[in-house]
Amino acid sequence: MRLLSSLFFLCALVSAAQARPFMVVAYNVENLFDLDGLSGYEDYQPSKYTRAHALTKLQNIARVVARFEAGRGPDVLLLCELEVDATPGKNPPDYDAILARYAGMKIEDMLGSKFNPDIADLPSEALLAKALADAGLTGYRIVIGDSTPAPGDRKPEIKCAVFTRFPIKHTRSHLTAGARAILEVVVEVDGAPLHLFANHWKSGASDPATEATRAGNARTLRTRLDEILRHDPHADIIIGGDLNSQYNQKQRYTKMKVTGINDVLGSQGNELAVRGTQRDLYNLWFEVPPAERGSDTYRGEWGTLMHLIISRGLYDFRGVQYVDNSFAVAKFTGLNADDKGEPVRWSFDGSAGHGFSDHFPISAKFVTVTDNRTDRYLPLRNASAERASDATASVKIDYTKIDLEKIALVPAKLPPGTNLRADLYKGKIVRVDGKVAKGTRLAVEFAGETYDVFSFDEAYRKKLRADFTAGEPMKFYGELGQYRDRWQFIIRDPSWVK
Repeated sequence: MRLLSSLFFLCALVSAAQARPFMVVAYNVENLFDLDGLSGYEDYQPSKYTRAHALTKLQNIARVVARFEAGRGPDVLLLCELEVDATPGKNPPDYDAILARYAGMKIEDMLGSKFNPDIADLPSEALLAKALADAGLTGYRIVIGDSTPAPGDRKPEIKCAVFTRFPIKHTRSHLTAGARAILEVVVEVDGAPLHLFANHWKSGASDPATEATRAGNARTLRTRLDEILRHDPHADIIIGGDLNSQYNQKQRYTKMKVTGINDVLGSQGNELAVRGTQRDLYNLWFEVPPAERGSDTYRGEWGTLMHLIISRGLYDFRGVQYVDNSFAVAKFTGLNADDKGEPVRWSFDGSAGHGFSDHFPISAKFVTVTDNRTDRYLPLRNASAERASDATASVKIDYTKIDLEKIALVPAKLPPGTNLRADLYKGKIVRVDGKVAKGTRLAVEFAGETYDVFSFDEAYRKKLRADFTAGEPMKFYGELGQYRDRWQFIIRDPSWVK
């Protein structure tokens, strides 16, 4: 018995030594544009989008990516919302050559004193590769999605990209009418093929009118998956990106008869079901408790527009295998998450802009296994089941649970001469003790300035206007922000008003 135990332990050590751990991250970078001066989006015309804005955006993305894997960054990045290059060259970009050419120069110099027409001509993904390299994140091979529109469609303005350290076997783009192309990249991980699909589906998750286009996205993807799985039912597949759909789209928006993500694609939350023949995909959102499912916010609710969905092959003992319960939302307090725990989205405010993205990245870990067994499945700890109570719930943002006393700025305690109207303080919660200003718009005179007072709840906004008249004292906690050049405090919940 002692000999058998020793042999088992030795085999386990050998297996662990052969395992190749790696991480996959899906990240919507919220409109990363280049600097060629041509853009189909008004906000990214040269008069609004400057080299300083681009530098802030690039370095902030790199700061977030560098938080993964102890500063090394993930081995796979599935990215979306990178600009389609409006001034492409005759040949595809040689990213290694571009990085080598600018190896002796930092990205801040490239976009500063060393800026020239050649740098202006670089596509957004090349600029990002340079920003990542400056942050020590190197070794990426880059694939971008096809920007050729489907027949009758206009050319897309943004695209998907895959950054990977693994050798690339082949790539394809899959077109859908009225939607962005889905990028397929097959990489080789320790000799095993891994299919990666980078997505950015039609926007408007709650809109039944646009769900038909998302169903088209899903149909395009499902058709390709069926081709792969007919050839190999245990193929290793990772689907990632911004699907502009909730994980529980079918249950959350009951007026939608056919949803792309659930009905057409077949994303679901019964983790054990993928061992059978009827369900071949599992959505990793079900790895976390329902109250923690959220990577974006909209109208006071958490959303799950970003996804990582995996195939049954990632549960067997051949090729690549999912690391059980490794799915996570990359919410870094003090970096890309504000005091409320919400995304610090990109803003053009100030001379150089600030912020990150309106989406948190999501991540999952994987390993390679050498057993070459498709008849065995990974033992699971707390395997999830798709309970109706989980799937129908939308997660409200509970602003009453924020420790306002602990995190709120008190201007009287700040250094003398501090000006709250600075990028540094945007998104911060401030303890306001002021006087209602005159005028039809509700505003407060505070710390020598006048600030609008706003609530996203229209009914509560009207109540505030009725309850407070000019000259009266007004005490509350407010989130400092700026809207159309007007500074304001946002009251997120009635409990914030004293």
